[in-house]
This record gives sequence, C-alpha cells and structure tokens, in this order.
Amino acid sequence: MSPMPRQTRRLNLSAGVASVGVAVVLVVLKTWALVATGALSVAASLADNALDLMMSVGALAAIAYASRPADDDHSFGHSSAEDLAALLQAALVLTSAGMIGVLAVLRLLAPPEPVHAEGLGIGVMLVSVLLTGALVLWQRHVAKVTGNRVVAADSLHYLGDLLPTLGVLAALGAAALWEVTRLDSWVALIAALWLALSGARIGRGAWDALMDHAAPPETVARIATIASAWPGIVGYHDLKTRTAGSRTFVSLHIELDGQQSLNDAHRIGDGLEHALEEAIPGSEVIIHLDPVGPGSGREARGEGRALTPRPAPAP
Repeated sequence: MSPMPRQTRRLNLSAGVASVGVAVVLVVLKTWALVATGALSVAASLADNALDLMMSVGALAAIAYASRPADDDHSFGHSSAEDLAALLQAALVLTSAGMIGVLAVLRLLAPPEPVHAEGLGIGVMLVSVLLTGALVLWQRHVAKVTGNRVVAADSLHYLGDLLPTLGVLAALGAAALWEVTRLDSWVALIAALWLALSGARIGRGAWDALMDHAAPPETVARIATIASAWPGIVGYHDLKTRTAGSRTFVSLHIELDGQQSLNDAHRIGDGLEHALEEAIPGSEVIIHLDPVGPGSGREARGEGRALTPRPAPAP
C-alpha cells in the first residue's frame, strides 16, 4: 500500500484541527449563553456542540492514526481506526439525543418557564452559524481534494447542525418578540430527533465498514466498467470489495491470453491496477492473472467478458 501523500495528510489534518477549534469556541460561547438565557434549546445546541468537540477530537486522532503507512502488525494499514472512532461517536450522539428528548418532554409537561437575555442568545447563535458555515466550506474543499470520508462525514454533520441552530434562533426570537416560551422546548425535541437520526446513520456506516461491507454499488459498477474495457483482457471474475475507514480494498481475477509472455501479461494487469487506484481515490487493488485459451487448460468464464477482446497495447 502506497503511503498517503504529505500534502493530502496536511489538508486532512487541517480540517480536523479546524473542526476541534470551532467546536471549542462554540462550547464556550453557548455555555455563556445558556447561563444567561436559561433556554433549553440553547442547552440542546450546547450538548450537540459538546458532542461535536468529542467527535472532532476523535476524528482528528483517527485521521492522524489512519494516515500511518502499513507495518508488520497492520499489513492493510490503520484506516479501520476511523470506523472505531465513528462507532463511539454514534453511541455518544444517541445518548445525548435521549437525554435532550427527555428534558424537552419534561419541560413541555411542566408550567412555562421564562427565557431571559434573548438578545445575547441570538447574538451567540448568529456567531455559531457564521463559524459553522465557514468550517463546512473548508471541510468540503478538503474532502473534494483528498477524498477523505471522515472529513466529508464531519462536514455533513456540521452542515446538519445548522438546522437546529437556526431553530434556536427562531425560538429565542419568538420568546423576545411574542413571549412564546413553548417553542424553545419543541425546538429542543426536534434537535434531539435530528441527533438520533444522525447518530444512527453514522453508527450504521461504521458498523458496515468494521464488518467488511462491500463498497457502494456505484463503485463496484465503476470497477466493472473499467475492467471490461481494459485492453488485452478476455474477461474478469471474482470481483470482491470491502471498505475500511476511507480506504477501499479491491480484489479481482482477470483472464488473459495464455500464449502471451509473462511480461506482457504482467504489464496489462499492472496497468489496470494503476487505473483502478486512480479512478477510486484511497483504494488498494490486488489483481490475480488467469491464463485462458489454447494451451492453458482453462476456458474464459468471466462475467465481464467482451464479445471481441481488445488487443493489448504494444510494449
């Protein structure tokens, strides 16, 4: 497995550091706003950001560890650390969602409680929107350049945080303008449901990866398309994929003319391997060569077999 390029590693780490920094600032600001306003919706948003901080620290550690090259003890690299971190994050998110949901229901059943210092709370929420928006833009840029799924997932998580934050703004605005306090608890309840859905989605993705789940169907289809059209290949079979963190592992048997030289056969397989790794960022491809045709004792059986095989390129 080739080591991660230095520039790619730096970009991924920069996104992780930015995520931690923004989470720290938001936790401090919203703690101040909660003490001043007493708004449960602010408490829900604060809890979300506290979880964001823990998840961001975990994501940063996972990015740093997963970027380490393969060694004697981890022949396929360290990318599963990303999935372990994501599974823990999902458990924390679901726990927080349950606590916030219970508090919101209890507040709805209890007599209305006033919200104080709404202007301060609104100001803090506006700062939160601006910081979160800037972070999401940077993370999306990094994910596009590096293809890192942890950064992309963290970006989606923070993008999802914008909705509850806007809801808190609405709740504080309603309390300030019309003295509507029940909206605060409803926003907290909706935020709890949002957290629960996000946590379940993150946990399912991490669990699938830890259980060697196959790559997405579109990725498998892309591999099949490239392999079917590759020059010099009669067909292919036993295409297998699995994911681990931001890595995709591909195993493939290709069928070649058994009468050609070993050098020619190796050159065809090597070319396909590099083409697949370029088409699927963060992948490692292992190709097995199967000779077919007269003199080989084998007949082509590949599912990707072409009617008229394309000739291999000249050496």
